[in-house]
Formats: sequence, structure tokens, C-alpha cells
Amino acid sequence: MARPKKLLNNPVDVVSELIDGLVAASGGDLQRLGDRNAVVRDRIADDKVALLIGGGSGHEPMFPGFVGSNLADGAPCGEVFAAPTPDLILDTLHAVHRGRGVLMVYGNYAGDNMNFDIAAELAEEAGIVTRTVRVWDDVAAAPLDRITDRRGIAGDFFVIKVAGGAAAELTDLDEVCRVAVKARDNTRSMGVALAAGSIPETGERTFELPEDELEIGMGAHGEPGIARRKMTDADAIAGEMVDRILVDLPFQSGDEVALLINNLGATTQMELLVVTRRVHQLLKERGIAVHRTDVGSFLTCQEMAGLSITLMRLDDELKRYLDMPARSFAYSRS
Repeated sequence: MARPKKLLNNPVDVVSELIDGLVAASGGDLQRLGDRNAVVRDRIADDKVALLIGGGSGHEPMFPGFVGSNLADGAPCGEVFAAPTPDLILDTLHAVHRGRGVLMVYGNYAGDNMNFDIAAELAEEAGIVTRTVRVWDDVAAAPLDRITDRRGIAGDFFVIKVAGGAAAELTDLDEVCRVAVKARDNTRSMGVALAAGSIPETGERTFELPEDELEIGMGAHGEPGIARRKMTDADAIAGEMVDRILVDLPFQSGDEVALLINNLGATTQMELLVVTRRVHQLLKERGIAVHRTDVGSFLTCQEMAGLSITLMRLDDELKRYLDMPARSFAYSRS
């Protein structure tokens, strides 16, 4: 199989150069942390609970694209599909701290867990109080009785959006953490892959999938899913994914949800909207009301073809923070 074409310079410099591009596109809202691979907001209110997010690059716009007003305050960026280093996390944590502690939100992966934990310990030694919320929304990654083994995928966005709103309004770190945990615990996702993405530095694809097959439940790095199927129609796949998501929380008739249809990289808007249509139909049939729908690229895997579906069950508190105005490179809501 031919290697995919990418319009890059030296692949070794791709993370640094994408950060420069992000800062240039931010209109002055973001700044680079010295010469490090991290971005922080240009203006962070004094006496604010800070929100730090981050993870490996290659999933743009996650994570640095969601640094902005009523969202995150900073994001250290690891190399492609690799966790940021503890020293980079710590330096970014210091840069965003405004005296009321720092909440760290990131996907539940071993490398991220280890490095963010190390940075948190060093921050605590320096007198900075931290809290951590690991997002584990991928229902395909492990059974419900091992939910803490699940990986974080596009549900990261909803947790970041809610946590960002809470951090902008509440002055107690533990209260912001409580709201973020509630958002995490009410969020479920599942993905489907049609074709692999690739690693810029090597050009190698992250997995192999026959042309006439798709894989349900595949992770954002190409981790194995739960089933391979012959190519079929959008309604059938959407139905299977929604069924698996709904039973997991479980979601029930009378619930109100936020819906996210996420492009894993190379999926057309046409396909995303066809699936959006079917998910709305399925939820209506089950008596579940959709409060809002977001469709687009939130967490990608380079040029992976496929999408993920995320549902977050809402209450009045979650709805309030989810609906707060926000502005960042990747997402704005008035």
C-alpha cells in the first residue's frame, strides 16, 4: 500500500511548526511557552482556578485547539501519539497557575497518566495544589466493571468544555473537579474506522484494514476494536454503535443529552451528517431528547477514515457549563 502524501517540511519538526501555526492563527489569544511545545492563553484572569489539558500530538485540534476563553488555559503537546514529558507538563502548569490550583484533564493512557502524575507531584512539592480528571469515555476499550481501564477519545471535548466553564466561574478547585468528574462520568463514546491514519515521521499506517471491511470500536491510535464487519450502510453502523453506547451508562427514556459526531480525520461532512440524522432518529425512538449537537473534527488520527459518536447525559448544572460562551481556535460558541 502506498504511503499517504502529507504537505510537511521535516517531519521531526512537525509538532513545533504546528504550534507556531496555531499561535499565528489565534489572533493574539495564544502564546507559545518560550521555545517549548506548549501553548497558553495570552490573558488568564488573576485568582482563577486553572485548567490544564494535553496529550500527544497528531489528534488535532485536540488538545491545543481547545485552549481559550472559558475552555482550557494551557496545553503541553507531546510528540505524535506520545505523551508530553513531565518537565513540559510542569512548566506549562506553572505558566497557567494563578493561585487557586490547577485541574488537569486528559485522556486515560498509560504514558499520559504517568507523566501528568509526576508533574503533579513536583507541583505539589512547589506548593501548587492540583487535581486530576482522566477521561475514559470509550465503551469499546474495556467492560463497564473495568471502566478505569478505558481510553479517552472524543468525549474529552465535552469534559473540557464543561470543566472550562466551571473553572471560569467557580473559585474552588475541588468544586471545579467535582463538575468535571460529573461530566466525565456521564459521557460515553464509540468509534468506527474505515481506513488507517499514518505517522508523519515514518509514513507507516497505524493499522491494516482490508478495503472491504470496517472496524467498530477502534481506538484513536488504531488500537483494536471489538468487531470487524464487511462494509455496510451508515444506518446499520450508527444503530450498532448507539445501541452499545446507550446500554453502557445506561441512557434511558426521559434523559436529555448532548451529542457529538466526531470526524476521525478523513471523513466527509456528508457522511457525518448522514450519521447525525440517523442518531437523532434512534434517540427520538428511545425517548431521549437531544439538547445540542456538535458535528466536526474534535479528536482526529491524522487521515484516519471514520467517526465516533459521543453522548453526554445532562442535568441543569452540566447544561449550564456546556452552553457557556467559549472561544478558541477549534471551537467557539456565542
